[in-house]
Amino acid sequence: MNRKLKQDLEVEQALAREHNRKAWNKMVANKQCFTKPAKDDDLHDPLATINAQGWLDGNIANQQVLCLAAGGGRQSAIYAAAGANVTVVDISPAMLELDRQVAQQRGFDLRVIEASMDDLKVFSNAEFDIVIQPVSTCYLPNIAPVFMEVARVLRCGGIYISQHKQPTSLQTSLQRSENGWTLDQPYYRSGPLPMLPMNQHQGSRLREEGTHEYLHRWEDILGGICRAGFVIEDFIEPFHADPNADRSSFGDRCHFTAPYMRIKARRNEEATPLTSKPPLVIPD
Repeated sequence: MNRKLKQDLEVEQALAREHNRKAWNKMVANKQCFTKPAKDDDLHDPLATINAQGWLDGNIANQQVLCLAAGGGRQSAIYAAAGANVTVVDISPAMLELDRQVAQQRGFDLRVIEASMDDLKVFSNAEFDIVIQPVSTCYLPNIAPVFMEVARVLRCGGIYISQHKQPTSLQTSLQRSENGWTLDQPYYRSGPLPMLPMNQHQGSRLREEGTHEYLHRWEDILGGICRAGFVIEDFIEPFHADPNADRSSFGDRCHFTAPYMRIKARRNEEATPLTSKPPLVIPD
């Protein structure tokens, strides 16, 4: 990669961070979707809530858990209620304030840090046993540094559970046409997706108003995790489809294209992270 291209990518990364920091602060002020703290029902049996797939290897009491790009008072509260020593990182100070409020109300001892998911220099190597990352990689144009940083701060053998927006879902229209749901965005693209204006009530569980979101291909997500030194142990597509839902509803759209993917990966004790993609070799 030449110097100018690298500089351009760094500038784009920095602009995306700052834009989305402000967008999420506004969403908290407007009490929009995904800015609601954990409810009592979420904390009644917290381990069952967070370990429905059995990915956490049993009891997580006293384990060091990083909730990455996970402000908002939900993820941190559930893991703290399950007995973990929780650190929550988010780029939005308004989202982190929700974590502080929940911790004070419920008596949790949380470590709350404002930082970007691709820059975790505040942490030492191998500091965490588990890293949990809800949907958030879509807010940065370059996600390879995210996976490299997670690998660095996670101990060997540690678990990394992340959820991402599926690329096909981000390609798909947000409104159903007379021909059904259509692919409106190319798979091979650069730059942010067309932005949904703030306070226009166009946001949903699929896209967030006012944010810059980026489509990441399967090779960027699955390949990026593997190249950072992880072994993928399991993969699911959270089920939201409803064939009987009203046309143009969330359930109807999900019947045609899955919105999310969830990945369980483990930090490989022997793997050496790759700093670039391996060359593609096509046999004769």
